[in-house]
Amino acid sequence: MSDKKETLSIVIPAYNEAGNISRTAQALRRAMETESISAAVYFVDDGSSDGTWEEIQAAAQAWDMVRGLRFSRNFGKEAAIFAGLSAAAGDCCAVMDCDLQHPIEALVRMYRLWEQGFEVIEGIKEDRGRENILYKGMSALFYKLMTAASKLDMSRTSDFKLLDRKAVDAIISLPERNTFFRALSGWVGFKTATVGFQVQEREIGQSKWSTWKLMQYAVTNILSFTTKPLYLVIGAGALFAVLAVIQGIDSIISYVTHQAVEGVTTVILIELIIGSIVMFSLGIIGSYVGKIYEEVKGRHRYVIAGTVGLPRREERPHDAL
Repeated sequence: MSDKKETLSIVIPAYNEAGNISRTAQALRRAMETESISAAVYFVDDGSSDGTWEEIQAAAQAWDMVRGLRFSRNFGKEAAIFAGLSAAAGDCCAVMDCDLQHPIEALVRMYRLWEQGFEVIEGIKEDRGRENILYKGMSALFYKLMTAASKLDMSRTSDFKLLDRKAVDAIISLPERNTFFRALSGWVGFKTATVGFQVQEREIGQSKWSTWKLMQYAVTNILSFTTKPLYLVIGAGALFAVLAVIQGIDSIISYVTHQAVEGVTTVILIELIIGSIVMFSLGIIGSYVGKIYEEVKGRHRYVIAGTVGLPRREERPHDAL
């Protein structure tokens, strides 16, 4: 453990990133020394099944400003971000990916803006890189929903950002279990600036995000950050109430004028539509009830199985066992 004072803490979640740990640590070391920035790197091993933790330990031996935390199992990227922020000791903290798709040059620009007095510096994607059509479509829909919910433009946001200590403390003090860091950094407020960056191509390994995982991630974050989907239930109920009144009036007119009321097929179709809407509505409500259940249990976001390069007092962040 180094006694050097760190000004910048760089939090890097890592899941099966054994091939990128050393490369990322070396690149950050060169950049920080060149720019004369006192920085420490916090790798958070999110329950990797490869040699990620061994690589983190080796990186800590090679550079005394590398810190490491290892989860007992895979708890997810959001938990890894919060674990790193909770352990970080710098006056400001940055979050970036382990595969260097977030360019270090942009991180340096963020740090310079922080020196100028900005407290939240958001990394904004100027180019999303290579993405398939389905992924782009799902991303666009997700960010439209999140933009409507948060009142912030999230169409080009990312987890790549730098926060002042005040903003970090405000975020990690939140008691909720289900969090969405990408939106919370804007929710806490403070003096904000943006830095545009080009998403770099991953040189080693493959993305751990499948389309299904991204969909789950999107649903979880929408439920954790907004109640807008519940208004869909209200809207569907109001729509079918209006349709029921119209249908009722039509039926009464047909009865009074002695016209045959047709529509066994129509009735069945209407019942199927209403049944689908009811089940969909119950699904939305049930999802929120499930999230309430998870919050009420109050379980820790993560469990730390080991650390490297951290002092004893940081081995168990405030919300870890």
